[in-house]
Amino acid sequence: MKGNTAQVHRSFLSYLGLTIKGFCMGASDVVPGVSGGTMAFILGIYEELIRAIRSFDLNFIRLLLSRKIGDAIEYASCRFLVAVGLGIFIAIFSLARALSWLLENQPVLIWSFFFGLILASILVVNRYLNQWNLSISVWILMGTVGAYLLIGIVPVSTPNSPWFLFLSGAIAICAMILPGISGSFILVLLGKYHYFLEAVNNWDLFTLILGAAGAGFGLITFVRLLNWLLKRHHDLIIAVLIGLMLGSLRKVWPWKMTLENVTGSHGDIISITQSNVLPQQWNYEVVTAICLMVVGFLVIIFLNTLSEKMDDRQ
Repeated sequence: MKGNTAQVHRSFLSYLGLTIKGFCMGASDVVPGVSGGTMAFILGIYEELIRAIRSFDLNFIRLLLSRKIGDAIEYASCRFLVAVGLGIFIAIFSLARALSWLLENQPVLIWSFFFGLILASILVVNRYLNQWNLSISVWILMGTVGAYLLIGIVPVSTPNSPWFLFLSGAIAICAMILPGISGSFILVLLGKYHYFLEAVNNWDLFTLILGAAGAGFGLITFVRLLNWLLKRHHDLIIAVLIGLMLGSLRKVWPWKMTLENVTGSHGDIISITQSNVLPQQWNYEVVTAICLMVVGFLVIIFLNTLSEKMDDRQ
């Protein structure tokens, strides 16, 4: 059976290696600003991953309906996807609690680290532009202004309705095929990053199933759309993504002043309006936050340099 992916016969140790690579991808996607797609690129499984995802097409469905389960599994490289997916799953459930605690107890420090990650990711995404011209600059500016204004309009607390959770999962998963764009970064923009972290920690199956269903839908549909757009309007799409990331820095700025609160159903205080501010004074926290920004920035630069070296060897 000739499928959309190169058929690779792997040993148990090879599949274990894929699970470890999946763990690295999952660990990257849990952190806003670090792209699982970039990690897949660095680890040498990016192209195979995209081919495997795109294999869920009409031919795959035809094989299933014909009860040719074995051929369907081979056609879509399901063993490869399961091995990588298992690693991603382990990473998400093992790291979510620590990140949730940091967001609750050290928000300035963790957002400072994320700020550095995203700032460096903007430089990394420039790598995928074939050329710079006035048109590209205009699209970057439009994306930046649009994202900046949109973040100012979108409330800090977005709805927890099933449709919005499904949509959040669908949009966030698209980041997997875009090196430099993080799925959790998209969840930050949608105001659902911390919410999904808590769902993982509390085993909120309803929320997780909705997010997973949205992710599945996004993989099958949006991946094809994004792939089509990147093939026909590559530099334009990359320019818009750069602008989106630049404008989104407004969202992840560490120092904020709460302007309006509401009391939640469980008696907790929820911020619904916030404004970015500068630190009021230089202290240990501010110095640490700046250091974490630099660390986050250098992490992405290191990953990008490693990726370029691996490209040169291929």
